[in-house]
Amino acid sequence: MVGGEDRRGVAQPGSAPASGAGGRRFESGRPDKIIGVIGAHQATTIDRKYAYEFGLLVGRKGYTIICGGLGGVMEEVARGVKEGGGVTIGIVPTYSRFDANPYIDYSIATGMGHARNVIIVATSDVIIAIGGEYGTLSEIGFALKMGKPVVSLRSWDIPGVLKVATPFDAFKKVEEVLG
Repeated sequence: MVGGEDRRGVAQPGSAPASGAGGRRFESGRPDKIIGVIGAHQATTIDRKYAYEFGLLVGRKGYTIICGGLGGVMEEVARGVKEGGGVTIGIVPTYSRFDANPYIDYSIATGMGHARNVIIVATSDVIIAIGGEYGTLSEIGFALKMGKPVVSLRSWDIPGVLKVATPFDAFKKVEEVLG
C-alpha cells in the first residue's frame, strides 16, 4: 500500500489520502471527498433553508454529497449543491431509482428502507446532520461507530458530535475536518 491505497489505487478503510491538505482530486478537478448529508424527510422550514444554503456552499467548491435522495433536508441540500455546480448521489430506500428528488445526479435504489443509512454513512468522509429525527440519529450512531466526523446543525446533541450554529459554520467545519 502507498499513501493508504492498495495496488489498484483503491483507498483502504481508515487510511489517509496520498496527497496533502484537501486530498486528491478527480481528473475533473473536483475534490475526491464525499460529504454525507443527513436530516429529516419532513423537515422544518429553517432546516430546509439551512440545508439549501449549506448545499450551495458545498456545490460552489465542487464537492460531491451523498444523501437519502428523497425530500426535506435531502432535496434542499441537493438543490443547493446542483445550483452551486457540485454532484449529488441519492441512496433511495425503495426499489426504484426514479423515486429520487429531481436534484439527484446518481440515484441508487436499495429496497432497504432505513437500512440504507449504513450505505450513506459508509460512503461518506464526513457527515453533516441538519435537524432530523430518529433516522438521523441512527446515521449519527453509525458514523460515530465507524469513526467518521459528524457535524451537527440544529441536530442531535451527542458526545463526539461537532455542533455549529449556521450553514457557513457547518461548511467551514466540514472543510476543516476534511483537511
